[in-house]
Amino acid sequence: MITPVCRPTDFEKDAMDSATSYASDIAFTDTVKALQARKGSRRGYARMEQDGSWDTAITPDLAAFVATQTSVFLATANAEDQPHIQHRGGPPGFLRVLDERTIAFVDYAGNRQYITSGNLLDNPKAFLFLIDYAHRRRIKIWGTARVIEGDEALLGQLMLEDYKARPEQVVLFTVSAWDANCPQHIPQRFEAADVAAALAGRDTRIAELEAEISQLKLLVQSLQHS
Repeated sequence: MITPVCRPTDFEKDAMDSATSYASDIAFTDTVKALQARKGSRRGYARMEQDGSWDTAITPDLAAFVATQTSVFLATANAEDQPHIQHRGGPPGFLRVLDERTIAFVDYAGNRQYITSGNLLDNPKAFLFLIDYAHRRRIKIWGTARVIEGDEALLGQLMLEDYKARPEQVVLFTVSAWDANCPQHIPQRFEAADVAAALAGRDTRIAELEAEISQLKLLVQSLQHS
């Protein structure tokens, strides 16, 4: 089970942590830790670090979560540190876990701006943000990414059958660390296909009940005239 971590209990902490390195240091810089100390959350996060910090490999639970996603946001930054976020989507399974450190997806032909591709040539650091509105879960993944062009075998391995899109290249994302956030403030929304399926099931059940009522009415009428 992916366990989200909400804001720790506030504790005052005067001294900063030792020089020990943790996976969460990819996000918790010295400046961030100083702010956490000033605002009262550093001790709680320090306890999290000492208890094992963030995962650096893709666990079976994370792999299962990734496999169900139909949407992902990929953040990059260029050589001038200007950030950019790109949305990518597809049917469940368009995001593929290749091994415990690698997530891959086919980059379909689009508006041909190539901002993400260009940014990754200048700066391979990248970030994936996945959110499941229905179950109110979100995952943050830090790492590096690269674009693979001209590898038809890899494209064939990752491209989903019957999905109407033109594959252009592949993005390989190498995981450095990841964290699960708590569900607070995530609005609950549902996929249109899931809603349609639920409504179809409801309508089928209503039709069944109406048919049963009609049969009961006929039975009552026959009894009344017997």
